[in-house]
Amino acid sequence: MRILYFSRDYTTHDHRFLAALAQTEHQTGFLQLERRGHDLDDRPLPPEIEQIPWVGGESPAELRHGPRLFSGLRKVIHSFKPDLIQAGPLQRAAFLAALTGFHPLVSMSWGYDLLMDVNRNPWWRWATRYTLQRSDAFVGDCDTIRGLAVRYGMSPERIVTFPWGAKIDKYSPGDDGGLRQRLGWGSETFVLLSTRGWARIYGVDDLAQAFVRAAHQRPELRLLMLGDGPLAQKIRQFFIEADVLDRVHFPGQMNQKDLPDYYRAADLYISASHSDGTSISLLEALACGKPVLLSDIPGNREWVSSSESEESRVGWLFRDGDVDSLTEGILRAVNHRGQLDAMGQAARQLAESRADWEKNFPKLFEAYRIALS
Repeated sequence: MRILYFSRDYTTHDHRFLAALAQTEHQTGFLQLERRGHDLDDRPLPPEIEQIPWVGGESPAELRHGPRLFSGLRKVIHSFKPDLIQAGPLQRAAFLAALTGFHPLVSMSWGYDLLMDVNRNPWWRWATRYTLQRSDAFVGDCDTIRGLAVRYGMSPERIVTFPWGAKIDKYSPGDDGGLRQRLGWGSETFVLLSTRGWARIYGVDDLAQAFVRAAHQRPELRLLMLGDGPLAQKIRQFFIEADVLDRVHFPGQMNQKDLPDYYRAADLYISASHSDGTSISLLEALACGKPVLLSDIPGNREWVSSSESEESRVGWLFRDGDVDSLTEGILRAVNHRGQLDAMGQAARQLAESRADWEKNFPKLFEAYRIALS
């Protein structure tokens, strides 16, 4: 089967899907809608995957949006002759594919398209409905996304839900490669980890405030703050003014090779995001056997529940957008340090049972089967 994988850009998640498709008997072509220049994967495209150029050599930026972009996609389809198109996010790549009238079309949500983009204005809501009503199958990563897809017109029996997953052989409990030692952070310190982008939607400004408040009470606290983003200057200045900059490490954007060591170096993984489906970084933290502290939003509640028994608890929730609640959560974790090993074991077990990429990826072919039928 010839598959056209059409995505907004080439991110880590795109690489994961394309690398897995490369190991199948299918011929897969990759068409890229944008080249945004940030949040991209630095690994080359798997050699088994064909990079599909826009016909005529024009880039999507040159084609812009509208009739020329639509015409360009139709030319690509005519040239590549796919048996199936997998496209996402919904209002961008999948919408363009739906406009061409091509079938079968498997639309894949990237989370933010149904959690945020759909609420931009009436046009985005119309594009969402248009795409879903013309999709032969739909792939989402959690029940929250499934419910939204149904609300906007997707037939429930044509939805396949699976949480993508982490590579749990790579993301696993173990030694941090001497990372804490190099930072001068001994066993007496308590290390928090954030891997989310430095933008308001990820709540990193809330995390910065909560860390400062907690660190003034517990001097052993340290923070690994990965990534970068528009709030970088503001957050760094905030740490300087609060006199805690020496307790925070900013390694920047982390490559996939070194990332597991940062999870292993942490005592607690934190995500203060205001919007998420199933966060891959959350699954990676669980796979590394790390307890988690998460904002209380629907996507996170599918992995951490406040009603969990002590034996199965993998972490805690705090009120979304509430700095006081997040601060209390950090201090609670420090005060329950003796319980973290057991929580880490439960986290690893949860990852093995529900978040194993190798086990979850084949569910994509269930969406293909539905679409082809």
